[in-house]
Amino acid sequence: MEILQLIFSGLSSGCIYGLIALGFVLIYKSTEAVNFAQGDMMMIGSLTIISLTSSTALGMSFFLAVPLMLLVMGIIGFLIEKLFLRQITGESQIAIAILTIALGFIFRFIAGVIWGYDPQSLESALIGKYYVVGEMVMSAAELLIIIVTVLLTVFLYYFFASTKMGIAMVAVSQNQLAASYMGIPVPKMQSVTWIIAGLLAGIAGLLYSAKSSVDPVTGLLGIKAFAAAVIGGFGSLPGALAGGLLVGLIEPFAVRFLPDGYSHLIPYIVLVVVLILKPHGLFSQTSDKKV
Repeated sequence: MEILQLIFSGLSSGCIYGLIALGFVLIYKSTEAVNFAQGDMMMIGSLTIISLTSSTALGMSFFLAVPLMLLVMGIIGFLIEKLFLRQITGESQIAIAILTIALGFIFRFIAGVIWGYDPQSLESALIGKYYVVGEMVMSAAELLIIIVTVLLTVFLYYFFASTKMGIAMVAVSQNQLAASYMGIPVPKMQSVTWIIAGLLAGIAGLLYSAKSSVDPVTGLLGIKAFAAAVIGGFGSLPGALAGGLLVGLIEPFAVRFLPDGYSHLIPYIVLVVVLILKPHGLFSQTSDKKV
């Protein structure tokens, strides 16, 4: 029964890693840029929803606060692409990576100025609520994280497979030049991709704040999510989710069975092993991408 408890806990954490990793992969497939600020965007989303709903701050209801937070995150994603990434189009990936790393530092600094560095917690009816199934105790927040991730995965599959905009975004991710010749507005689709990445960061931030306290350093979870994206295959959306779930499942077992401190190394050891045995990731899509 302890094993099932560890699996359940790992799945909830893995869902959050997977959602952040999805943002990494979406942006990379569309623009060939690696957004190292994705985890910090998640942190901004967490702190925003906490402030909007806190009884000592704005005290908004969740029905108003969640859409407002997602609007803010979508705007942040759009502005990053419009004001920064588009200005250095054609530059090396190293320059783009350095830019997004710098943006991550800026986000953490701004978060520290606005919210301080003390951990912040979400006021929610889910906090402290548990369901007991046999000998296994399931947190309501962790159960919600898993359910929302499953529903979001189904929606994203439908969006990219069946909607006009989703199909256009897939076309841009596969061959920008051919997509442009077909009349698809490539810059617009790239902006939409960054908006969606911002929304995913916001949703991940909301779910994370439902189970854990948040401070500016929380944004560094993006490093684990990046590792998850690479493990799954950096060009694969299913791989991003699978990599996130794998990292999430490894963590509680490492904490339970390894000495203190070593558990944080395990995801990166797995990353090294995967890169040695399968350099493109476990679920890689290795077809050449033309721009």
